[in-house]
Amino acid sequence: MSAICVPARNKPSETGGEDSADSDPAKRRCVSPSGSSEQHRLDCEREDYLCDVSVILPVHDAARWLDECLQSVLEQDFQRSMQLSIFNDASKDDSMKIIRKWATKLEDRGVHVVIGGHESPHPKGVGFAKNQAIVQSFGRFLCFLDADDVMMPQRVRLQYEAALKHSNCIIGCQIKREPEGSTERYTRWINTLTQEQLVTQVFTSHGPTVIMPTWFCSRKWFDYVGKFDEGGKGVPEDLLFFYENLRKGGSVFRVDHCLLLYRYHSEAATHAVLEETIWKNRVAFLEERVLSSWPSFTIWNAGKQGRRLYRSLSATNQKKVVSFCDVDQSKITKGSYTYQESKDKPKPKIPIFHFTDAKPPFIICVKLDLTGGGFEGNLNSLMLKEGLEYYHFS
Repeated sequence: MSAICVPARNKPSETGGEDSADSDPAKRRCVSPSGSSEQHRLDCEREDYLCDVSVILPVHDAARWLDECLQSVLEQDFQRSMQLSIFNDASKDDSMKIIRKWATKLEDRGVHVVIGGHESPHPKGVGFAKNQAIVQSFGRFLCFLDADDVMMPQRVRLQYEAALKHSNCIIGCQIKREPEGSTERYTRWINTLTQEQLVTQVFTSHGPTVIMPTWFCSRKWFDYVGKFDEGGKGVPEDLLFFYENLRKGGSVFRVDHCLLLYRYHSEAATHAVLEETIWKNRVAFLEERVLSSWPSFTIWNAGKQGRRLYRSLSATNQKKVVSFCDVDQSKITKGSYTYQESKDKPKPKIPIFHFTDAKPPFIICVKLDLTGGGFEGNLNSLMLKEGLEYYHFS
């Protein structure tokens, strides 16, 4: 595995080739080989090694989309210094051929390009590729981009301006989905959350409240939070990093402009992550961040999802559940839910109430935007404050 430096105006080398930069280390825009990240970080503390923004681009068999993706990097209207850091994760298609073509064009426009990668039989995963692209980069800020997505021309400029004002923060943006109309509810959720909801709705099945391909943050903050999980296929590295950002006191901010064309397709890496894996991480984070400080609470939904949440909780937090609530009269008439899998004697029996008779705070296991406004109207009628008297876990 190697990382190749590309000085301005010089043609980039292919992954695994010789370094094409000036042989004098003091004059290089240096990228250390994998394994030398500490020296690289020390080198980057020198002002002449820094640029303003590094666009972080992991690549694996992305030839189908790379022309549009790299064209969007070229078309950025950002007037300060910018670098593109690409890490090729064992691509077997024409990705490298396309990257070499575009690297020359980008260098001619003043965008410094660095290319790293490996040619192992199998890819090492998105988390590994992103970490390596960051290690070999030298920008003060990091702008994350997926190879199958397209940036709007003002993306880097507007997120850079936001990042200057929000230092310990992951900056996101609104998106346009491609194909249009795919994942309609998800797209609406991404684009319409309030600033407060970017923090309060972090437990839902949608995942991070600003999606990974829109992330922008300072290198200093990224290093403080820590690198992406490198467990490989099936690991939700973006969700784990997002949670760690919040654990370490970071926040979330969204630039309210559509700055990314976000593609939906069957080959996306997100499809490799099992729902059960996401569920376990969500439950653990909910218990850590919310339930640990609540003496009691009600689960809103006496059906399948509410009971699943109850069964997933630790024994300590199960004991805090004072009731379920619902609008379904058949569930309410039943009167209670008995946890048959419990080893306790007698087995726990949790009462079921109509939502108007239930006691807050609530953990809500009802999906948003699915009832024509019926559920949202019921919730609003209680005049509760999100993030204090209820959280969504749907």
